[in-house]
Amino acid sequence: MPIVDLPADRLETRFQDAKPLYTSTEAVVEANRCLFCYDAPCIDACPAGIDIPSFIGKIRSGNIEGAARTILKVNMAGVSTARVCPVEELCAGACVFNDLNSQPIQIGRLQRYATEKALRTEAETGRKLFSAAPSIDKRVALIGAGPASLACAAHLALEGVESVIYEQDNILGGLNTSGIAPYKLQALDALVEVDWMLNHGVKVHSGVAVGRDVKLEELRHQFDAVFLGIGLGKDGMLDIPGIDGPNVWGATDLIRKIKTDSHFSIPTEVQKVVVIGGGNTSIDIARELAMLGVPEVDILYRRTQSEMPGYKHELANARSKGVRIIEHVKPVEIKQNKDIELIAENSISGDPLSFHCDWLVVAIGQQKLAQHLIPELEVDDKGRVKVDPDTGMTSIKNLYAGGDCINGGKEVVNAVADGRDAAFAILRSWGIKANLDNRQEA
Repeated sequence: MPIVDLPADRLETRFQDAKPLYTSTEAVVEANRCLFCYDAPCIDACPAGIDIPSFIGKIRSGNIEGAARTILKVNMAGVSTARVCPVEELCAGACVFNDLNSQPIQIGRLQRYATEKALRTEAETGRKLFSAAPSIDKRVALIGAGPASLACAAHLALEGVESVIYEQDNILGGLNTSGIAPYKLQALDALVEVDWMLNHGVKVHSGVAVGRDVKLEELRHQFDAVFLGIGLGKDGMLDIPGIDGPNVWGATDLIRKIKTDSHFSIPTEVQKVVVIGGGNTSIDIARELAMLGVPEVDILYRRTQSEMPGYKHELANARSKGVRIIEHVKPVEIKQNKDIELIAENSISGDPLSFHCDWLVVAIGQQKLAQHLIPELEVDDKGRVKVDPDTGMTSIKNLYAGGDCINGGKEVVNAVADGRDAAFAILRSWGIKANLDNRQEA
């Protein structure tokens, strides 16, 4: 069972699965379409480097557990990334069928089929996909319980390392649990995967904030290495008058409410919502609100649609739900009357603009946390933690980092790969090589 039982009557449970789990027949039919390219471009396009043709071949032959092992030995969050990865931009986007004007192999859905089926079999039979090696008398502390830390901890635990996660939240999984659009992945499903990773021998102290409840120096003294996987902080907000007024939301805070808070609902008087931003988070929250029945949802962006950093296929999906995009908008001030009035100007001409709404949602990124936690930590000009690209070690000896705190906010699969690579680098620093091909199977 998941670590935290979330109430059943959350708003996110109203959403249907956008890409339902394949049946066995559907999976085999799709697997048989694969050309099993010798120099498969899909592998190069996968941040985790999964041997995609290999796992698809195993699905085709009926070896579902073998397919899952192929995925999970390099991507411990294979269940969730199968659902949330933008495969259109990554592996499926690189599929050779695109060049043949044909539908690319549905790699994400095949990965989901293999991993979910295998984890379900493991739960039903007690026969584990992987078993941990004997203890090697080494200890690693991990700060944060998001995908990067969870992957790092699970890989280390499988090699016999005592791995202990410290998480200030009581809900584990980071944004994978609380920030993913619910038509892709719901919180309880994310928590099932969290549970699976922890069950490899990882310990967790939840509700414990490093810096408040335990000092970083204590952890560095007590453990052989420390991994920093704290992600990002609160929503960044515009520096304009009125931003602190009522009914002005940060996007990730609102998404968390939709996903985890059974007491949260959208009042019937909310008839129009304006979202400020152009990234995937702005697109996700706009689409969610439209699907929850808000009649008008507009995204305001300071440049053009073609310049929006959000993925084009996500934008198209949001537009199909009625979301409108308004270009060249520079917010200036927020006024509160009977509703919210956003005073803005055209970002090219400077002409005055005005938008009325019931809720205003700001989706312009999140704050960086690392240097507030560790002032001596070296960061770049954008506040991202600097690490050695080969090891993931920060400017502080035996302190490693990965995930959003080093990349500023990429995909879940990037965080998982960071955690894995840091785990292997930590092992190498002790003269140990993790051999994935020889990893023990239960």
